Amino acid sequence: MTERNNIPQLVDHLFRHESGKLVSVLTRIFGIENLDLAEDVVQDSLVEAMTHWEYKGIPDNPSAWLFRVAKNKALTVIGREDHKRKYISSVVHLLRSELTAEPALNHLFSEEEIQDDQLRMIFTCCHPSISPDSQIALALKTLCGFSIPEIARAFLTTVDNINQRLKRARQSIREAAIPFDIPRGKELDKRLDAVLETIYLLFNEGYSASKGNDIIRYELCEEAIRLAQIVAAEKTIQPKENVEALLALMFLNVSRFKARQDGEGRLLTMEEQDRELWDEQLRAIGLYHLQEASRNNSLSVYHILATISAQHSIAADYASTDWSSILSLYDILITLDHSPLIRLNRSVAIAKVKSPREALAELETIRNEPAIDKYYLFHATQAEFLIQAGEHAQASAALEQAIRLAPLYSIKELLTRRLSRLTTI
Repeated sequence: MTERNNIPQLVDHLFRHESGKLVSVLTRIFGIENLDLAEDVVQDSLVEAMTHWEYKGIPDNPSAWLFRVAKNKALTVIGREDHKRKYISSVVHLLRSELTAEPALNHLFSEEEIQDDQLRMIFTCCHPSISPDSQIALALKTLCGFSIPEIARAFLTTVDNINQRLKRARQSIREAAIPFDIPRGKELDKRLDAVLETIYLLFNEGYSASKGNDIIRYELCEEAIRLAQIVAAEKTIQPKENVEALLALMFLNVSRFKARQDGEGRLLTMEEQDRELWDEQLRAIGLYHLQEASRNNSLSVYHILATISAQHSIAADYASTDWSSILSLYDILITLDHSPLIRLNRSVAIAKVKSPREALAELETIRNEPAIDKYYLFHATQAEFLIQAGEHAQASAALEQAIRLAPLYSIKELLTRRLSRLTTI
């Protein structure tokens, strides 16, 4: 046993890394209509881990300990509720016999089967019987270990709204008798878009965390890349250009992680970053995936975002950034995705290529969009344009609003530094 410390942090880490795996395997055992039961077993296992480790210490292999507890709880549930629930799983009968239960569980909990079950889970969550917004919320909750507030922040909506989406998703699963399987043919193509959007949201939550003390949650980004690689490895998914484009985008962004904070953990803008700290190997992997994504002249949101990220990555310094090309890419992007967040990002390129006044005018077109006025980055971006336009008083007010709305201390600190510099001008 290792020293008994940081148990809550370890359980949170395990929840992020292992809950999606466990929920997926247990859903295969219990049947998708018993998804709530699978989640309850995982939650009970985590609670037992926290309680047990407080007294006995943390085991040498916490993940293996957690999986063993989940296996035992699954057997207990099947025995206890055999007559209360209807199991449609094709494997549950193997767990009712002492002769077959242990080898069956060992097979179900093998690395290969776990990977297949996670793929089944993410495609099940993205079934067309479930509304698109509920699809992503359900996948983030069950497969990726997101809390309800985290999902709400990712969608720029309320906790009540997300609870309603999850309720509707579970109801759709029961009413449509959705199979726990990987679709084939045209059905696979239809659901792949929702799958990739879910993975991208997971990555974004890690890239710019919405809670906690860390601006970057590396484990979430790693999990998103891992899930995308699972999808990319599935032979039945053809063509793979969109998956490759998403992998390119994530690897290119990850390549800049080491430079996003200074030695004291303070957040740095891209202009302030030391590019010597950018990871050349990760950038090369990203550029490789971007090349693979471009084989058949495919075009998706991920292709354009990855190409924009590549433009930043290949610039020798901030002053060398090809903002004209980036603006042209954003002009194409808004024909595919006209969301306020895309237009907010596009406004930065407008300020660089045209003028801060034109960028401010662009921001005015999205000010009344739902939730955007409560998004700190809208006000921080507006403040930057106002500074460039010489409107310092208005810029100060915008920065103060951004500081009030910023979700993390590190972001508040960055904005406060900017405000302090502004007041000395």
